[in-house]
Amino acid sequence: MIITFGEKKIELSAPITVYEAAKEAELISREVIAASVNGTVCDLTTPLDGDAEIKLHTFADDEGKHVFWHTASHILAQAVKRLYPETKLTIGPAIDNGFYYDFDSETPFTAEVLKQLEGEMKKIVKENIKIERFTLPRDEAVKFMTEREEPYKVQLIEELPEGKEISFYQQGDFTDLCAGPHLFSTGAVKAFKLTACTGAYWKGDQNNKQLQRIYGTAYPTKDALNAYLEAQAEALKRDHNKLGRELEFFTTVDYVGQGLPILLPKGARTIQLMQRFVEDEEQRRGYLLTKTPLMAKRDLYKISGHWDHYLDGMFVLGDPHDETKECFALRPMTCPFQYQVFLNKKRSYRELPMRLGETSTLFRNEDSGEMHGLIRVRQFTISEGHLILRPEQLAEEFKGCLDLALYMLDAVGLKEDCSFRFSQWDPNRTDKYEGTPAQWDEAQSIMKQLLDENGIDYKIGIDEAAFYGPKLDIQIRNVFGKEDTLITIQIDMLLAKKFGMEYVDSDNTMKTPYIIHRTSLGCYERTLALLIEKYAGALPMFIAPTQVKILPIGNEHIDYCYDLKRKMECAGLRVEVDDRNETIGRKIRESQLDKVPYMLVIGDKEMNEGELAVRSRKNGDEGTMTVDAFIERCLDDVKNLVK
Repeated sequence: MIITFGEKKIELSAPITVYEAAKEAELISREVIAASVNGTVCDLTTPLDGDAEIKLHTFADDEGKHVFWHTASHILAQAVKRLYPETKLTIGPAIDNGFYYDFDSETPFTAEVLKQLEGEMKKIVKENIKIERFTLPRDEAVKFMTEREEPYKVQLIEELPEGKEISFYQQGDFTDLCAGPHLFSTGAVKAFKLTACTGAYWKGDQNNKQLQRIYGTAYPTKDALNAYLEAQAEALKRDHNKLGRELEFFTTVDYVGQGLPILLPKGARTIQLMQRFVEDEEQRRGYLLTKTPLMAKRDLYKISGHWDHYLDGMFVLGDPHDETKECFALRPMTCPFQYQVFLNKKRSYRELPMRLGETSTLFRNEDSGEMHGLIRVRQFTISEGHLILRPEQLAEEFKGCLDLALYMLDAVGLKEDCSFRFSQWDPNRTDKYEGTPAQWDEAQSIMKQLLDENGIDYKIGIDEAAFYGPKLDIQIRNVFGKEDTLITIQIDMLLAKKFGMEYVDSDNTMKTPYIIHRTSLGCYERTLALLIEKYAGALPMFIAPTQVKILPIGNEHIDYCYDLKRKMECAGLRVEVDDRNETIGRKIRESQLDKVPYMLVIGDKEMNEGELAVRSRKNGDEGTMTVDAFIERCLDDVKNLVK
């Protein structure tokens, strides 16, 4: 039996655990908390009985954090069952910045209750209880959880395939249904904090019972936990859901609906500026602008496959199951609509690639528990595009889409915050996807080659592909560490054939094109949210809704200020005059709170001498400047995309 740790190899003759193998290789330490065996993350107690490649994980790794936080969620559940034994358990996964566990309990989990639970968790950690895995056949697993009066666990087990072996983890008097992996014992979780309790529907379905979700996080040391909590306190100050409302970028209204934000003038202007920037750049790169309907008959979605694979995520107008009556649905994406542009007439290979771009308003029936400010909404606007091309053009056009996306991210200052995910299908869930395994292997092989050729450092996401093809997802985290997709580039070798899309090739034969689905800046609402958080509301000059605010000291200066405003607006600047009957000190303070890039204080001296007293949000008082020089400076800031 050959065990490989990177370049280090050891040969063993008897079965051995991962921990024992790492100890034999002199690679084990207190920091090691989990391992990947042949690519699968597992417990250190996992037995080895054949050749294996092993990678050890610490808390510094994403895999290590996941194991650590998942163990912490079980410690929380054990504490809840000790203090409130009538509580029913549901699920408790690790998430991007910690963990949560959903409970069905008649006891409201108030702030005081959370403190009690933290106290009980400390006892469990101090007891240093060994965590052990065991398995049961499906029928015995159902009986096991039925006897413990855990109906949610029974339901989860019954949903698993017949004959599947079910795994459990036991720590002292507590046992939970779980796939794992976990730490050796509870004593490793030295520092933790329960951060919030919210409502959550069972399985995210509002038709199911509402549960109580306790969020928390955990770290190996108190210093690391305190550093995280301090960072979270700073994140709260930048949270777009709070700051965006305070700065009047957007609002929400209960009787309008959840996930349907109202963009206020500042937010609407910022998104308009981003849209213009994107559309102008796409035009320079050979894109053709389209404008397609916001809804279509179900017939269109049946051809594309969305009706079979995405119906639950769509807003349907009519009865989707009554074939005798016309039924429409609001569009969740634009691709089947834009294909009609290509299909409008017979096409030649000389017309390809055909790059179609659209500022698309889309509608997706997201779960109510997933809504968050502008980041996850039910109606949003996206810089959507589809490139219809010959197979030999795929590499060049994919590179062009990637270059455009990175250019846009760099322009708004988000490029350095992004990561890349190669999203692939799950061959064990073929019902979710169109096409054959051979077609998916071909598409994913081509995309891998393209990503490698373009030097993209990516992670692989299994079961994250679109139902019609693999994709590159450009990922970004909000201030709280929650990761979302901002931009996608997808290869589609299936839908063109379903729509009968063909072109006349150079040899006069009819060929089926390839399609690239892509966005250039993604969802504008989500981008705005991320920009508010990154810049704490002080948006870059070229997309700031107000670039200059003119502050008259007295009423006698107001007319002159409006003359300045008109001159600057003619030069292309966005300018406001604060003509309220307030002190100049208050006007300056409020302009600073509004994050306006430049403020101009106008009194007798400035009006008589034709100069401006300039203040900037970055440098404060910048002295005097001529009107023309100031305008030139502002235009340079815009042209150079100054942050």
